[in-house]
Amino acid sequence: MRTPTDENLLADHLAGEPHAFELLVRRYGSELYRFVLRFTNSSAGADDVVQDAFLQVHLSAGGFDTKRRFKPWLFTIAANKARDWLRVRSRRNELPLDADVSDDVGAKKFLDLISDGRDGDTPAVERDEQRRTVRRAMDQMPIMMREALILAYYHGFAYHEIAEVLGIPVGTVKSRLHSAVAYFGQAYRALAGESGARKEDPR
Repeated sequence: MRTPTDENLLADHLAGEPHAFELLVRRYGSELYRFVLRFTNSSAGADDVVQDAFLQVHLSAGGFDTKRRFKPWLFTIAANKARDWLRVRSRRNELPLDADVSDDVGAKKFLDLISDGRDGDTPAVERDEQRRTVRRAMDQMPIMMREALILAYYHGFAYHEIAEVLGIPVGTVKSRLHSAVAYFGQAYRALAGESGARKEDPR
């Protein structure tokens, strides 16, 4: 039996099939949660945003452009909801993509660092410290850079898919990613330096 496409499931949902929407939620719920969690750095916020996003999909399903793919549309909605969540909460040197972003002898590259520190040769304590530093560097990043970075490197979206999700030209996607890597490198070096200084002087 052929697995139904996302677009088929959405059409079935509109036709009254009771389980079609549930299948879409199962298919993308976990991935969408991880995306929003990296965006908001709040598990409670991610839960709220994901629920709001799927509710919006349910309410807007009748207006879905069948020429589009469902997944970028879903992530567009989630990104907008995450921006809204961050906006509400806020009220209360260029580098190539494979550049070194730390200055020590065992210099790390950007793509190594954002892999969540899953390096089997690195001690667990060091991996945890690296993850915290990566998270803090990402938190400092402007939202426009962060959302492009998360879509590209954590979720594997192609340039044209990111452009569709964010509603910007492909050229803008590329420039934002380049700027985001540069920003991340500067922030990571500064934060790693602070951490190293604390270890040397634990007072």
